[in-house]
Amino acid sequence: MGRITVRIKTVEQTLQDLQGTGGVGRLRRDLGWFDLVVTGVGMVLGTGIFVFTGQVAKQMAGPAVAVSFVLAAVICGCAALCYAELASSLPVAGSAYTFAYTTLGETMAWIIGWAMMLELTLSACVVAVGWSGYLQSMLDTVGVHLPTAISGGHGSVVNLPAALLIMALVGVLVVGGSVSKGATRVLVAVKIAVVLVVVGVGVFFVKASNYSPFVPHSAPSNAASGMSEPLLQWLGGGVPTAFGIGGVVTAAAMVFVSYIGFDVVATSAEETRRPQRDLPIGLLGSLLVVTVLYVAVSMVITGMQSYRDLSVEAPVADAFKSVGQPVVAGLISVGVVVGLVTVCMVSIRGQSRVLLAMSRDRLLPPSFAAVHPRYATPHRSLLLLGAVMAVLSGFVDIGVLADLVNIGTLFAFMLVSVGVVVLRRTRPDLPRPFRVPLVPLLPGVSFVACLYLMLNLQLLTWVTFVVWLAVGLVLYAAYGRRHSRLAAPADASTLADPSTGPAPAVQGERVPDAPAPV
Repeated sequence: MGRITVRIKTVEQTLQDLQGTGGVGRLRRDLGWFDLVVTGVGMVLGTGIFVFTGQVAKQMAGPAVAVSFVLAAVICGCAALCYAELASSLPVAGSAYTFAYTTLGETMAWIIGWAMMLELTLSACVVAVGWSGYLQSMLDTVGVHLPTAISGGHGSVVNLPAALLIMALVGVLVVGGSVSKGATRVLVAVKIAVVLVVVGVGVFFVKASNYSPFVPHSAPSNAASGMSEPLLQWLGGGVPTAFGIGGVVTAAAMVFVSYIGFDVVATSAEETRRPQRDLPIGLLGSLLVVTVLYVAVSMVITGMQSYRDLSVEAPVADAFKSVGQPVVAGLISVGVVVGLVTVCMVSIRGQSRVLLAMSRDRLLPPSFAAVHPRYATPHRSLLLLGAVMAVLSGFVDIGVLADLVNIGTLFAFMLVSVGVVVLRRTRPDLPRPFRVPLVPLLPGVSFVACLYLMLNLQLLTWVTFVVWLAVGLVLYAAYGRRHSRLAAPADASTLADPSTGPAPAVQGERVPDAPAPV
C-alpha cells in the first residue's frame, strides 16, 4: 500500500509566483495602504450598519449593542492580526488559500479555496439581488416602475438589474488600474459620508433617558427549531436568553458577521506596492474604521429612540422618521444602494484573485490564471465569474443560502489562525515584517471564537456547507490532485512552466527567497 504524502508548497515556491511563473504574467503593483483600507471598508460596510445595529439592539442587547460591537471587533482583530502576519510574509494572491497551501498542505488549501469560492460568489450574488430591491424601491418613490418580468420579484422571469450590475462591475474590474480604484474610492467616500451625516444629524435628537437601562434585564428568547435551529442548540439543548450580560455576549456573536469581509484585503497582496508595510495597515485600519462607525451609529440610534420601539426592517431610517427627519431617511436609502455596489465589486475582485491563485497552481484549469497583457488583470477569471454570477443573481433565488457566506469566512479565519502557529514552528527563520503578539494565545482565541460562531449557525447551513465541500473533494480527486504543479517532482522543485522556463524578474525589481520590501 502506497504511503499518502502531504504536499506542502514551500515559502520559496510560493514567492516565485510574484515573478509570474508558468507564463501567466504578473499582476500590476499599483495599490497602497490607503487603497487597501478603502477595499476593506468597501467590503465590510454594507447594509448592516443601517439595519443590523437596530435589529440586534431591539432583540438581544438594548443600548449595550455598542459594547457587543466592540467585543466582536476585539475577536475579529485576533483574526486580522493572523492575516496581517501571513499576508506580509507571503504577499501573493489567494489570501487564506495561499496561506493554507504553505502551512497545512494542498488538500487543506483546496478545501479552503473551494469554501472561499462559495463565500465570495454567494456574497456578490446576494448583494446584487439586495441592491436591485433597494434600487427599485427608490425608483418606485419617484414614480418609475420596472416591468414585473425583469424585476426579480414574484412572477418575474429575470432579475435584470442584479445581472446588469454584475456585468458592469466585471467590466470595470477587467479594465482595472485607475478606473476600478477611482470607482471604489468614490463609492466608499459616498457611503462613509452618508454614515457621518446620519451620526452628525442624529446626535442632536439623542435623549439620555433612552440609554436607561443600558443593559436590560435578561429574558428568555424564542428558540428556533428544525433545520433553522443552530447546531450548538441542537447538540446541547437549552433555552436561549436575550438581554443581560449573556445577551450582550450573544449579540457580539451575532454582530461578528458585520465585520466579515476585511480578509478580502489579503487577496490583493500581489498587487500591493509595499506589501510588508501596507497589508497590515489595510487589514487593521479597515477594521478600526468600521468599528468606530458601527459603535457611533448604534449609540445614536438607541439614543434617538428607545430600543423597545426600534423597527426590525429599517430601524435607522424609521428612527429618523420618528423625530420628523424623513429627508435623512431618504439619504439612508442612497447610502444603502451605493454601499452595496462596493460590497459587490470587492467580492468579485477577491473571488477572481482566489481563482487565479488556484488556477496558477493548476488545481483548476491554468487558462484562468492568464493576466491581460494591457490591463494586467485576470480577465478570464473575471469574465467566467461574471457569467456565473450574472446567471445566479438573475435567475436563481439564493437568499436562503446567504448564511453560507458566514460559515465559509469563519472557516477561513480558523485555518489562518492555525497557519500562523504552524509556520512559526516550521519556519522560525522566516522574516516576518509583522508579527502576531502572544502566539499561540491570540491565534487560539481567534480559532475558538470562530468555531463557536460556526456552531451557532443553522443546521441547514452546515448541511449545505458539508455537501459543497464533498463536491469539491470529488473535483479535487478527479482533476486538481492529478494536474497540480506539485504532482511531479520536477514541478515541485521549480514550479515554472517547462515550455517557457522561469519567468524573468522585472528589470530593477528583485523577488527574494524571503520577503523584502518590493
